[in-house]
Amino acid sequence: MQRIPRALPAALAAPLLAGICAHAQDFKKQVIYQVVTDRFYDGDTTNDNPAESPGLFDSSHTNWQAYWGGDLAGIQQKLAYIKGMGATAIWVSPVVNNENLNCSSSGVSAPYHSYWNRDFMQIEEHFGDNSNSFSTFDSLVTALHSNNMKIIIDQANNHSSPDNCGEIGSLYNNGVFMAAANNDPNGIFHHNQNISDWNDRYQLQYWNLSDLADLNQENATVDAYLKNAALQLQNHHIDAFRLDAIKHVTWGWEYSFANAVSTNAPAFLYGEWMESNTSDPLYADSYKFSNKSGINLLDFPLNTALRDVFANNANWSEVDSTINTENANFTYPNDLVTFFDSHDQSRLLSINNNQKRLHEAMAFILTGRGIPILLYGDEQYLFNNSNGGNDPYNRVWMSAYNTGTTAYKVIAKLAALRASNDAIAYGTWKQRWINNDVYIYERQFFNDVVLVAINKNDTTPYNITGLNTSLPAGTYSDYLGLQSGNSLTVTTGSGGNNPAANYTIAPASISVWQYQANATAPQVGSIGPHVGQPGITVTLAGDGFGTSTGTVLYGATAATIKSWSNTSVTFTVPSVAAATYNVQLKTSAGTAANTAAFTVLAARLIPVTFTVNNATPTNTGDYIFVTGNTIELGNWGTTFQTAIGPMLAPGYPNWFLNVALPAGKTVQFKFIDIQSNGNVVWENGSNHSYTVPSTGAGSISVSWQY
Repeated sequence: MQRIPRALPAALAAPLLAGICAHAQDFKKQVIYQVVTDRFYDGDTTNDNPAESPGLFDSSHTNWQAYWGGDLAGIQQKLAYIKGMGATAIWVSPVVNNENLNCSSSGVSAPYHSYWNRDFMQIEEHFGDNSNSFSTFDSLVTALHSNNMKIIIDQANNHSSPDNCGEIGSLYNNGVFMAAANNDPNGIFHHNQNISDWNDRYQLQYWNLSDLADLNQENATVDAYLKNAALQLQNHHIDAFRLDAIKHVTWGWEYSFANAVSTNAPAFLYGEWMESNTSDPLYADSYKFSNKSGINLLDFPLNTALRDVFANNANWSEVDSTINTENANFTYPNDLVTFFDSHDQSRLLSINNNQKRLHEAMAFILTGRGIPILLYGDEQYLFNNSNGGNDPYNRVWMSAYNTGTTAYKVIAKLAALRASNDAIAYGTWKQRWINNDVYIYERQFFNDVVLVAINKNDTTPYNITGLNTSLPAGTYSDYLGLQSGNSLTVTTGSGGNNPAANYTIAPASISVWQYQANATAPQVGSIGPHVGQPGITVTLAGDGFGTSTGTVLYGATAATIKSWSNTSVTFTVPSVAAATYNVQLKTSAGTAANTAAFTVLAARLIPVTFTVNNATPTNTGDYIFVTGNTIELGNWGTTFQTAIGPMLAPGYPNWFLNVALPAGKTVQFKFIDIQSNGNVVWENGSNHSYTVPSTGAGSISVSWQY
């Protein structure tokens, strides 16, 4: 092992950040900068008031519901500022063509936020050019990639636009009208009321979200349209998707969407499943969805806990409990995407105008478990307290680009550490010391260690005694050096518990101590995606793989290697039976790494709607599930997490569910009643049989066998 300097030399920071962008689906080392495109920078004034949708622009920046001029060209012109902060990926607002008409009878109500989809096949004219071409978008993508940065595109598959104003939800396919909420002969939309019960699985997926015309993903035309839109973006070389409102899109269909993306080209996917905490009634649904679909989640439970701690002065135990619960439930918790501010929430500074608390929150997510997002403008301490700082006043105009703020420096320093020390991106999580105000936690990946101590109390120091760490014996200076940090002396202990000398943690302080060691054997920290059929591209990332090509094994079957470096291996899934495998990397010398779990599907996925009529009567807390003979149907699983469901019963006792199944395969299945006490009631008779279509979407309707 070799000890390296505590501080990362500035000359090394850029190459390290550049190197992490070579990993296809490994996003764990990324630092994501979220930009509300319209509010960031006006790089092209010719698109401010375009002919296609005139009258929706406000140059004075006083109408918060109008366009203000920010565009894709503006983001490109500010790349040096964003890159200098240490951000390695930019999440931009949806880029597709949006609603063209004013949605207000007085004043202006425009889709400046870009979530009112009109045409998924074209670029919004306010962001690109008057011909809705990809030219400006392509220029931005090229500039990002030349700077070793990634682009994340927000795609809202749930809806088009409001069904009660403007173009009445009209949807187009590259300029060709498809349907509107009041003109829908082919069933492009669901036609239901607004969601009223936010814990009802049927309402969440099939009713309207705040008057937005709800797309029917089970319609073969809609299925193909949305997937083709994503594939078109991939063909324009995007790196990842942020999927809007995934809790409100047909869940089973989303499995097939994620699979279509992964089949086409490598990409990272994460989505918005809003929930308040790990006690949410549908929390178990959320981690089941993430573990099985290949779509990672925005970490809303941790978001709630962080805002409670940093804005409302809650105890650190709320954060600690949330992380421990999620780490136990999610297969790959380091793929959760973490944040404390967003375009849908009042900014932290609106709730508690305390810049040191903001720095502490930034330090936490940059060194904590998960992939961090920083909301544009936080590094400039921007906020507006009108209406409590809530939407739209959280979407401020980016009025400063000062690279000298402490927040900017905190992000830059810790982004560099995230790039260099694998403990942050790939490591385990351990709480080492806690009280109401102080949290000391440790990240460890083999022999790489990062220990972080935060005291959120602005006035009270605390004596830290009995602190143990996996840091080797030695004296460590504070890596961050920006907020009252201190050094730490460690002596030799045993069992990964080396005693640290007692010390006093200063008020409002952040200390970061770190150790890095050269890998003496292969160490796998990431696999992405973690589900897919033979032939798709997968990336293993970590350290110590060597520069000579080794092997990647699914059981005894070797994968075809596409690229191999000391920290990243890309390969295609071999032709093996559908099952969950512990994927094994071996170096050219035959040294085996730790394994990573991967679920092999039988074939690419097709959405199929199952209906069972006149099912066995159920009581409150009982649900009908489907289970069958393939991994896509749970391999005859009989628990909430292994069977497929719960099914939905708006027409009780008839139940239905959209499920993603392997194209062209014949499956066997039955329906079961999983009761509230865990007992299982099977339907009688022989297994049902169904041959999945090779393309499009399918459906099957049967009656419960008594």
